[in-house]
Amino acid sequence: MKNVLKALAIVCLIASCETKKAPKMDYNEARSSINQSIEAWDKGWENNDIEQSLKHYADSTDWTNAFGDRVRTKEELRELLEDIFGLDFVMAGKNNYGENEITFLSDSIATVHSLNIRKNQNWPDGSPMDDRQIHHLRVYKNINGEWLIVNHLVGQVWQKNPQADTLAVED
Repeated sequence: MKNVLKALAIVCLIASCETKKAPKMDYNEARSSINQSIEAWDKGWENNDIEQSLKHYADSTDWTNAFGDRVRTKEELRELLEDIFGLDFVMAGKNNYGENEITFLSDSIATVHSLNIRKNQNWPDGSPMDDRQIHHLRVYKNINGEWLIVNHLVGQVWQKNPQADTLAVED
């Protein structure tokens, strides 16, 4: 009888315990937040607004542009953007983003590939550049409920030299 009462007490104790499950990830909400952060980057770029451009970066971030400039903190990125935003020939262009390709690696990490067709940018001498493809690869981390950029790599495709394809290698 004692064993039956002990077993019954254990069953009652287990039944009365609440099991807490982690809240289910809302991927649509996360996608929306990530897309809004990329829109903020673009609007900040268009308006030379550094604060808006930096709004969705983590304090510790790794950012590399297509020219190999690399910074590892939000403050260093702020300083670099101050220089970049001061270059009229760079800022003369217009961004044309396509749809962002978002991949969730986990409930707290996402990668995003964005294609931007950059039009009407100039060379330092003021002459126009050809339109070109600029690829952004961002890594987002959910930090305290906010999707922040922890890594951002910018690469660009330059027009290929048609002569390079016709040059023969001499023996």
